[in-house]
Amino acid sequence: MKYRRCGKSGLHLPEISLGLWHNFGGVDKYETGRETVLSAFDAGLTHFDLANNYGPPPGSAEITFGRILKDNLLSYRDEIIVSTKAGYTMWPGPYGDWGSRKYLFASLDASLKRMGLDYVDIFYHHRPDPETPIEETMTALADIVRQGKALYAGISNYNAEQSAQAISVLRSLGVPCLIHQAKYSMLNRWTEEGLLDVLEKEGSGCICFSPLAQGLLTDRYLNGVIPEGSRASKGASLKSSSITPELLKKLNALNDAAKEGGRTLASLAIQWILRDKRNTSVLIGASSSVQLKENLSALSYAPLSAEELEKIEKILQI
Repeated sequence: MKYRRCGKSGLHLPEISLGLWHNFGGVDKYETGRETVLSAFDAGLTHFDLANNYGPPPGSAEITFGRILKDNLLSYRDEIIVSTKAGYTMWPGPYGDWGSRKYLFASLDASLKRMGLDYVDIFYHHRPDPETPIEETMTALADIVRQGKALYAGISNYNAEQSAQAISVLRSLGVPCLIHQAKYSMLNRWTEEGLLDVLEKEGSGCICFSPLAQGLLTDRYLNGVIPEGSRASKGASLKSSSITPELLKKLNALNDAAKEGGRTLASLAIQWILRDKRNTSVLIGASSSVQLKENLSALSYAPLSAEELEKIEKILQI
């Protein structure tokens, strides 16, 4: 595992981090999740990313991770980065969503209790709140850091302008914005339109989620068939209608380019994100230790050459 400095901070993150959005909820098999987390840590993957609403049901991924920590990893706490977030709906009523001080403090307290921790390393506001003043949300993050409930503050899903404002408010409060968590892949390049420039200027890192575009950038859908049990078959985070003939043409061309370099399509997608040094880490999901190791194999290949990057760019413009 290689590590990258997060922006201009003193913190290094592994080039690949493990997200517990799926496969670690109360409906999932504990032993499978445990094996995946332990395999990740054994491979030098030190950063585990959660949120209050991960499951299902909401909160259960934190419970699962807390159990794994207690059973196997608590003695390694100082070698592990744990992050969690609040910003999406967590409980009914006006105080269980968005970005109020009331919600952020209550949510983090509940997250710490579920995981059995005194603090998290990174606490994010999960999405911008169109109604709560950004000063209230950022002051809550800053106070959480000052109280020692989190070591660093982060934001997620903020656009470039919102990020610049949030970072400025945090800086005025004496708490830097460590990192931005953004959706980014070959098929979703919005961070290139200003956000990465803002983060570089302000000295904040960037961690990219959905690097495989919910599984599109794997070999699962290349023949146009929707596999049973896949995300597209469930229709929640990925709609089968989005897998068009035009998209399949692009995916197969990318797969051919990956094969030419002896790579899998998933490995190519991960390496492509890491081509930009402003991206501190790639946040992957995994349903098993086997799938985890397949994704980690991206780090065993030589960096993409200028010729390979040029070819990929031409494919992406199709």
